[in-house]
Parts: sequence; structure tokens; C-alpha cells
Amino acid sequence: MEDLKIINADNLLYTTLAENEFIVDEILPVGLHLFCGAPKVGKSWLMLDLCIKVSKGEEIWNLKTNKCDVLYLALEDTYSRLQKRLFKLTDEIDSNFHIAIESNKITNGLVMQLENAIKQYPNTRLVVIDTLQKVRKQSNDVNYSADYGDISTLKAFADKNKLAIILVHHLRKQDDSDVFNKISGTAGIMGSSDTTFILEKKSRDDSVATLYVTGRDVEYQTFTLRFEECRWNLIERSFQKELEIKNAPEIINDVISFINEKEMWQGTATQLLETLDKKDITPQYLTKVLNEYSKTILLDNKISFTTSRTSIARLVTLKKDIDELTEQS
Repeated sequence: MEDLKIINADNLLYTTLAENEFIVDEILPVGLHLFCGAPKVGKSWLMLDLCIKVSKGEEIWNLKTNKCDVLYLALEDTYSRLQKRLFKLTDEIDSNFHIAIESNKITNGLVMQLENAIKQYPNTRLVVIDTLQKVRKQSNDVNYSADYGDISTLKAFADKNKLAIILVHHLRKQDDSDVFNKISGTAGIMGSSDTTFILEKKSRDDSVATLYVTGRDVEYQTFTLRFEECRWNLIERSFQKELEIKNAPEIINDVISFINEKEMWQGTATQLLETLDKKDITPQYLTKVLNEYSKTILLDNKISFTTSRTSIARLVTLKKDIDELTEQS
């Protein structure tokens, strides 16, 4: 039996390691990635556009790409359909963008086919497999171990060859407050991937969609995109803190503005609501949301929130950070 390969933490702390390489800056590193969306939402248009841009070294959504050879397994398409889409997306294309419309399954030689492809095109750094279901063995059994095993096989190949693999996949039809819970299959699919992208529209005929991004080496963020002239164009990019502020109840922003002006306030939740002239909010709800956002938005704005109880009431204390006040003075 082979021994564990162990490194001491003090050696790791002071060892210079290579930075993780990105194929698309900030959102697509080397590794295994999921790109999910409902059927006919526009996933394949986006993947084809991405492949074109990476093969040319062109920016996508104001993000730089690392020009390289690209392999696109368009397993649900024909060459005729792909040609028509290429006509709409580009006037010229380099010879480093390679396409196949058939492949073996993961359990029946796909990795060998990919190895042969990168031997033929050694500068290949991006592989898109559209779709995951086309390279998996057909089965009605929903199995975490099988899901994790299939994805891990492709992840091992990506890591070994220092390239990025994107697996295009579908979403479940049922609703869920967490968009990442809509991924078809078990948690093993997302669990074994490095980055997950979800493209979702509010309705099928809507031209605007949100692309949700989360991953091990990628900050949680969203891209608001509009589909026009066969391409997903950027409207807005938002990061986690911005999203928290955008989605926070209005009363939180009212409290922040109030404390920024007053610097400190103490009293009951009822008194705070009266001061802010908020008649449609209960004291219990106010206390709950202040506590909920005390470690995120309030903290980011250097506002502390505490509660205490007297013999007659529970008091709320909101205070602008002392260090912040000292620095300003």
C-alpha cells in the first residue's frame, strides 16, 4: 500500500507555488466546470461564442481570455447547424478551433479520445462537452457515487493536462430558492466540479438572463446578460457584497443612512421604527433583520449591532465603529 504524500504546513506556508491559470480571467480557471441551464435557454449559443473568443484571444464581457486551441464536442448538433451559427457569430475563425459532433462515453473511451486529441493539438487548453448527458451511460438510477465518479474522471484528466473542461448540463424543472439546487442529478455532480455556472431566464420568451457563478477559485458573482444578434451581451456584473446590498430589505439601508448621520443610537426597536417613520414593519421583524445582517452589510459599513435587556424592555444599540470615527476626525 502506498503511503500518504504529506507536506508540513510550515513548508506549505513558505513554498512559492504557481498561480492557478485562468482561460477566462476571474471566472474560468484550469479544472472541471459545469455550465447549466434549462433546455433551449441559449447555452449552446453562449458556448460557441466563448469557444470563438478564446480561440481568438478576444475578451468576453470585458474579461481577458488566454488564447489557445479549443475543442468543442457539440454532441447534440450537426455540422450544418454549427456552420449556420458560425456564420452569425463571426466573419473569420482561426484554425485552432476544433469541432466534433460524436464521441465515446466516459466509461467507454472518451478520456482516450481526449488524450489523442490533445496530442494532435497540443495547445488545447479549453474543452467544451455539450452535453454531459451525451457522454454518460444511460441509466434511470439516480446515484451520487456514479455522478461523482463520472465527473471526477474528467476532472482528473483536466487537472493532469492543465486545461479547462466545461460540461454543459440541464436544470430540473421544479422551483427552488437556491438556483444551484436545480441542477439535474445528485449533489455529486456539482460537488466534484471546480466551478458552476447557471444560466436562468425568468420566462422562456425573455431576452434577459442571469448567469450565476460560484466555485473553489472563483468569487460568487452574477452576470446580467441580454441575448441579441445570437450572442449573450453583458448588461451588468455584480459581486456577492453588491448582491447582498441589492437584495437586503429597504429598512437595512435606512438604518445605515441613519447611523452614518447620528453615529450612535440606543432604544427599543419600536422607538427606532418611530424615529425612521416606518409604520409597516413590526419591532420583531426589525430586530430579526438587524441581527441577520449584523455580520455582513452592517459590518461592512462599520456599524455594530447589539441588544440588551432592562427590567422593562429590550434595547437595541447601533454604533458607528470607534476606529472609523477616530480615523475620520
